[in-house]
Amino acid sequence: MKTHSFVPVLLSGGAGTRLWPLSRAGHPKQFLALDGADTMLQATLRRLDGLDPAAPVVIAGEDHRFFVAQQMQDMGLTATIILEPVGRNTAPAIGLAACHLPDDAVMLVLPADHVIRDTAALQAAVNAALPLARAGHLVTFGIVPDRPHTGYGYIAKGAALDTGPAGAARVAAFREKPDADTAATYVADGSYLWNSGMFLFTAARYREELAAHAPEMASACAAAMDRAVADLDFLRADADAFAACPSDSIDYAVMEKTGAAVVVPLDAGWSDVGSWDALWDVSAKDAQGNAVTGDVLLQDTRGSYLRSEDRMIAALGLDDMVVVDTKDAVMVAPRDRVEDVKHLVEALRKQARPEAETQREVYRPWGKYDSIDRGERYQVKRITVSPGAKLSVQKHHHRSEHWIVVRGTAEVTCDGETFMLSENQSTYIPLGAIHALRNPGKVPLEMIEVQSGTYLGEDDIVRLEDLYGRAPDGKGNGG
Repeated sequence: MKTHSFVPVLLSGGAGTRLWPLSRAGHPKQFLALDGADTMLQATLRRLDGLDPAAPVVIAGEDHRFFVAQQMQDMGLTATIILEPVGRNTAPAIGLAACHLPDDAVMLVLPADHVIRDTAALQAAVNAALPLARAGHLVTFGIVPDRPHTGYGYIAKGAALDTGPAGAARVAAFREKPDADTAATYVADGSYLWNSGMFLFTAARYREELAAHAPEMASACAAAMDRAVADLDFLRADADAFAACPSDSIDYAVMEKTGAAVVVPLDAGWSDVGSWDALWDVSAKDAQGNAVTGDVLLQDTRGSYLRSEDRMIAALGLDDMVVVDTKDAVMVAPRDRVEDVKHLVEALRKQARPEAETQREVYRPWGKYDSIDRGERYQVKRITVSPGAKLSVQKHHHRSEHWIVVRGTAEVTCDGETFMLSENQSTYIPLGAIHALRNPGKVPLEMIEVQSGTYLGEDDIVRLEDLYGRAPDGKGNGG
């Protein structure tokens, strides 16, 4: 049997609220193509090509499981997708993967939402660090800083290692995100690296250190995986066991306490893309320092990030600004204030605004829908069903629906009758009717749905059958 060098373990549970309105809890940044054609999750795996990795393990939340499955399928990869019943931070997430993998598996733990420009440098650092991990060290990769930065934590290097890659050292300390003066002191000192959140160690060594320094967490992770259940493409950790797990980062729970932590320097054009300013920093720019995506017209504008997802942006006389347009929100902020975007999201949540959590265009395991218009007692959606996909067999208590096919072919079932609709044909789904929709063709099915009724929420769905194992009601997961 072929032995692979390591197992990529991708942490894919973040919400990315500082990149609102593009990144939201329902569709966070790791599943978006922010820096090229690939999504950030896909790019994380793509940069490992040539290193002989084993099939990846992806740790994700319940709400994001179909994003992960679809994006792995699009890459032609078979992945183990471990679902966290609740978020418990990075130490338990990694613990789930470590409990799933054999003792000698070397785990390359990677956040799924970072940018790395120099793939060759990353691969060289991973190859050089593999012997350290196999020897029992817990390796972290420290980014060589190119400037004082207050948005990253720092790693203080201790004694140099006798073996291993150049610059490898024992970890002396982890430091929290500093103020500007402290960051400048760290960079001038020369013995501090940015904390990347990337790690390399064997599954057995991580379990040992977790048990030594966070025994309650280790026990909960082991119990959750002992009682894990396979479901379609997913491995569901036991909800009760994992709910009892303490929440903590790997830095606090393990790396700051273990005597086996070592750091390998990495200079590879890294960014955690944690804010719009960080995305501007890694983006291609015009002669005036503007990073532009989409339909944007500029005059007398410098040092700005402008992104249009829906309509044209026309900007005049802007300096060092961020303007982001989506289908349902526009965000405008000075570049030096974008760390505070998370406060806007908090304000939206306090007002119970749906824009805080979800986009107007919502992805589902069968395709997607876009709520293009809404008023009192009606809503209009553009629905796209992937080839071969089927919505759940369902009914509604409060609304009726009209369906108009604009592209492709629809197989419709309504109260026991099944029939086909082609382009420019339509049908009516009465209130309370048991119905289903399937795309039997080889091209996406596109249709307009007009809903009418006293209540039009996604939770007015009673699922009777579902191919994707979703809950009987449609809360947060309609169609």
